[in-house]
Amino acid sequence: MVISALDLFKIGIGPSSSHTVGPMLAAAQFSAYLKDAGLLTSVTRVVAEMFGSLGATGKGHGTPKAVLLGLEGEEPESVDVAGIAARVAYIRDNHRLNLGGCHSISYNHSTDFFLHRRKSLPFHPNGMIFSAFDELGTTLIQKTFYSVGGGFVVDGNAHSDDCLIEDSRQLPYEFDSGAELLALCARHNMSIAELMLANEEAWRPTDVTRAQLLKLWCFMKECIDNGIANSGILPGGLQVPRRANKLHLQLIARPDSTDPLAVLDWVTLYALAVNEENAAGGRVVTAPTNGAAGIIPAVLNYYLEFVPGANSEGIVTFLLTAAAIGTLYKKNASISGAEVGCQGEIGSACSMAAGALTAVLGGTPEQVENAAEIGMEHNLGLTCDPIGGLVQVPCIERNAMGSIKAIHASRIALHGDGTHFVSLDKVIKTMRKTGEDMHKRYKETSRGGLALHVLDVPVNIIEC
Repeated sequence: MVISALDLFKIGIGPSSSHTVGPMLAAAQFSAYLKDAGLLTSVTRVVAEMFGSLGATGKGHGTPKAVLLGLEGEEPESVDVAGIAARVAYIRDNHRLNLGGCHSISYNHSTDFFLHRRKSLPFHPNGMIFSAFDELGTTLIQKTFYSVGGGFVVDGNAHSDDCLIEDSRQLPYEFDSGAELLALCARHNMSIAELMLANEEAWRPTDVTRAQLLKLWCFMKECIDNGIANSGILPGGLQVPRRANKLHLQLIARPDSTDPLAVLDWVTLYALAVNEENAAGGRVVTAPTNGAAGIIPAVLNYYLEFVPGANSEGIVTFLLTAAAIGTLYKKNASISGAEVGCQGEIGSACSMAAGALTAVLGGTPEQVENAAEIGMEHNLGLTCDPIGGLVQVPCIERNAMGSIKAIHASRIALHGDGTHFVSLDKVIKTMRKTGEDMHKRYKETSRGGLALHVLDVPVNIIEC
């Protein structure tokens, strides 16, 4: 399994990479499959079924709307975010779906879309089945997909982790563990970012990779700015107010503050801004997931705003280093909250940001690995228990906490020489095993933790 940095960082829409981005891509793939097989014009009805965590929390995570848009051929990076609500309303009100963007069929949401709240498919908790029928009701094709976190989608024929990414290209410096990564850096006298950039040449020229990474940062920064500019109540029924706008006004009102910890407020602001945009269904960059999308932008913006000498080369180094660490989590554990709990999302993002910040602050590969380990070690066991099935509470604040923790982890590592007791490989293995042992009620089902004990009465969830 080989993974590009641009696989880990995708431009998409909120509120969830596994529940929104993944299902939209899967539905779009299903439509494309029908078209390629010459079956599209024979289809008169499509049925979409969501299982496991998708069924349990799909409504609050925007899965239904994502599937409808995907069936119409839209993709997360290019869909018109501002027009989504009106478009979905048109489909439901008029009972017509433009399959693949060119073939109109009937659609009844009560009979053609199902959220199976208590049923799961094998292989992964985020399972989907799409079925296409002709005018006689005969099944033309049925396809199974899995949304495995971070917007990655797997065909239902996959039966093992080896099938997650079907890419057989050879990388000049392939690594499957932190130990292998450090050994390669030492052997070739390269930084982690330099090694990753060399590997990216297997997909595209170096200058294109650099440009794409800087483009990703532009989207991240735009998301921060949008989150700061917007105010009001987040959708979904919990009546959660946006806080970034108010916090920003408070911070700019005291520019000469002597508070020695004021910088933490700015980092908190950046993280809140991104994840409020995500919760509102705005455009974000999965980093490595939507639920944890605020941590890497917040820490990277901290570097740019508060570290003397920060520059665009640092942006490239930061994102490449973060991607190398994220690759290890993707290969050896999981970045899916539905599979291993929030430790796989907030924990992975914190680890990635900690290592990346250490790199741009001049840390050695060993110090980078140490920071990444610290970032995960102190997120082990973190559950995924979104209240009401919405990516709002505790998700938004967890991004702020994860950002601060990443900066702290980096500082601890930079005060050492890179030697430490627990390796990154050991902590990744521990995270994976902890996720396996974790009861499913704590893995993005909203049936345990805060999701169960905060609300006195069930909230009327509005689809985000």
